[in-house]
Amino acid sequence: MELPAEEMVAVINRLKRAQGQLSGVIKMLDEGRECEDVVTQLAAVSRALDRAGFAIVASGLRQCVVQEGEAAALDTAKMEKLFLSLA
Repeated sequence: MELPAEEMVAVINRLKRAQGQLSGVIKMLDEGRECEDVVTQLAAVSRALDRAGFAIVASGLRQCVVQEGEAAALDTAKMEKLFLSLA
């Protein structure tokens, strides 16, 4: 399945921000910053990655429905597994 490029622009931007945030977390650890600050930033990275993952899965699900024309054609177990892998 190929995901629509126009929908992936936002996802790629979110992942790039998460990458920058993760670099910031590493820098914070190297600098010996307070645990609470590090955990707060790490949680932000985690949320950004979760949102990107959900956006990718949702886009794939929408594409499957549109291409197949029927929800019955979806592999429900596979989609459920994808969603649960992000939980």
